[in-house]
Amino acid sequence: MKEIRWHGRGGHGGFTAARLLGMAASVYGNYYAQAFPSFGPERRGAPVLGFTRVDNKPIHDHSKVYTCDYVVVLDESLLETIDVKEGLKKGGTLLINSILSPDKFKDSEDYNVHTIDATSLALEVLGVPVTNTAMLGALVAVADFVSLEAVLQAIERSMPKELQEKNKKVVKMAYEKLREGKIHA
Repeated sequence: MKEIRWHGRGGHGGFTAARLLGMAASVYGNYYAQAFPSFGPERRGAPVLGFTRVDNKPIHDHSKVYTCDYVVVLDESLLETIDVKEGLKKGGTLLINSILSPDKFKDSEDYNVHTIDATSLALEVLGVPVTNTAMLGALVAVADFVSLEAVLQAIERSMPKELQEKNKKVVKMAYEKLREGKIHA
């Protein structure tokens, strides 16, 4: 089973990214998946969590994800107050929206770090600093359990028509940049 924890801020689409990944894996990728948020009465901009589980057999665990294979950080400022590495499995991957290189965040050989300037990509393509789909594209580039095509199909199925093309474009750009090593792979 692959378990992914998404760190974001309320209103910035962290749960949407978790849900899109789950849909891509289950509907278009021949896996079983769960996607769920963890938040309470937080206001817009407050730290929130999203979770995705993906497996090749039915998933019976419906608890919060405590240990994970991937941690995706949509807003680098969260690193100032949250230990995002808590629960990251040995050999896991930490993916951070940052202009800084991965070595600025790595203090152990127990996990891999990738960074990408998802904010600039989102501003360029979407016109707003909402990084969820850029980070989803980056995750697909470093993960081995869901395809880019499956994510693009999930966007077509679940996003309003007027948002689909721009979000598909930002997913592809992030995926390609991370795959090509142009942004801190």
